[in-house]
Amino acid sequence: MKKKGGVAPPEFEGTLDAALLAKTRDYEAEKTRFGFIMSLFGNLATIVFIFGGLLDIYNSWIASLRLPFIAGGWLFFIVLACASEVLSVPFSLYHTFRIENAYGFNTMTPRLWAADFTKSLLISAVLLSLVVCGGLWLVRWSPGYWWLLVWSFLLAFSIFIMYVSPYVIEPLFNKFTPVEDESLREKIERLTRKVGIHAGRVLRMDASKRSKHTNAYFTGVGKTKRIVLYDTLIEGMNHEEILAVLAHEIGHWKKRHLFKSIVLLEVVSLIALYAAYRLVQGDILLSLFLIGRDTLFVKLVLLAFLGGIVSMPLKPLMNSLVRRHERQADRIAYALTGDADSIVSVFVKLSKENLSNLYPHPLYVSLYYSHPPILERIRYVRDLEKKDKKSGTQLPPCTAQ
Repeated sequence: MKKKGGVAPPEFEGTLDAALLAKTRDYEAEKTRFGFIMSLFGNLATIVFIFGGLLDIYNSWIASLRLPFIAGGWLFFIVLACASEVLSVPFSLYHTFRIENAYGFNTMTPRLWAADFTKSLLISAVLLSLVVCGGLWLVRWSPGYWWLLVWSFLLAFSIFIMYVSPYVIEPLFNKFTPVEDESLREKIERLTRKVGIHAGRVLRMDASKRSKHTNAYFTGVGKTKRIVLYDTLIEGMNHEEILAVLAHEIGHWKKRHLFKSIVLLEVVSLIALYAAYRLVQGDILLSLFLIGRDTLFVKLVLLAFLGGIVSMPLKPLMNSLVRRHERQADRIAYALTGDADSIVSVFVKLSKENLSNLYPHPLYVSLYYSHPPILERIRYVRDLEKKDKKSGTQLPPCTAQ
C-alpha cells in the first residue's frame, strides 16, 4: 500500500482522486494495525489461560462443584463463551466508534450497539446451551459412538438454524422488505424468471442504520432461500448495477455453492470428531498440558486449541475454493446480464465506497482472501467479454463454469 496506494490502476482512472487514494491507504493501514493488536491480544490471552495454569484452576473449580455431567459441562462452556464475549467488547467498541467513525462508515449509536450486543449474547447463550446439553447427553447415552451421534446432531441443528434464521434471528437485528421501486422490481422479476427463482425472495435490508458499507448476500436453504440487498447498495447504484449484483448472488444459488461448502465442512467435521473421540480416551492431553483433574470438558477445550493449529494449512485451501466459487458467480453474472460494463462499474463503486485495498500482496491473498482482489475480478470479466465478442456467442446462463 505504501508503494502503490497513491496511484490509481488503469481500471480506476477518472474515478479515484489523490485524496480518496490516501484515505483508502490510511484506512487499510489502520485496520491492519488494529488487526495485529487484536490478534496479539487474543493469542496472548489464550496462551496465558492454557499454559499459565488458569485453565487447570478453572477446570478444578468446575469439578469441585460436583454437578451432574450435563450441568457441569453447560456451566464450563457457557462461562468460557461469556468471558470471551466480554473480552471482545473493547475491541468492538474501538473498531465501531473509532475506526469506522473516523472514515465515515459508522451510523450506529451506542444504544443500538448495546442492544445488538445484548441480543447477540442472549441468542448465542441459548444456541450454545442447546448444542452443549444435546451433545453431552449423546456422549453419556452412547459412550462408544458419541462422535457419530454428535456429528449427526450438529448437522441437523445447523440445517435447522439455516431454516429458522431468516424468519427468527435475522429480523431481530434488521428489517427486511420487498424492493419497492416498481421499475426495478420488474427488471428483477425478468432476471429471476430466467433461472426459475421467485422474485419475492429478493429483499431489501435496512443496513444503513448501522453502517454505510454496501453489500449483498445469499442466505437460507430450501424454501427459506433469499437474496438480500443492502439499502445502501440499492440507493448507491443504478438499476443495471443492482441487477449485476443480483446476478452474482444468483450464480451462487445456481451453482449450489452453499450446499457444496456444507458437504465439505461436514466431512472435515466428522473426521475431527472421530479424532477427538480417540484422543479423549487416554490421559495424553492431561499430561501434555499439566491438567490435574480429568474431565471431558477440559479435554475438548485442549483439542479445540490444538485443532486450530492443525487446521491452519486447511484455511488457505478453503479460501481458494471460495475464491473459485466467486469467479464462477462472476461468470454467471456476465452470462445472465451480458453487461460487463455494469459488472465492472459495481466492482469500482464497491471498492470506492468500502475503501477496499486495490493492491493486496499475492501471498496475503492466497492465505486470507475469501474473494479474488477487485482488480483481478474486473480483468476476469473483461476477458470474458473479449472472448464473447471474439466467438460471437454468449455464455449459457446456468451452465457457465
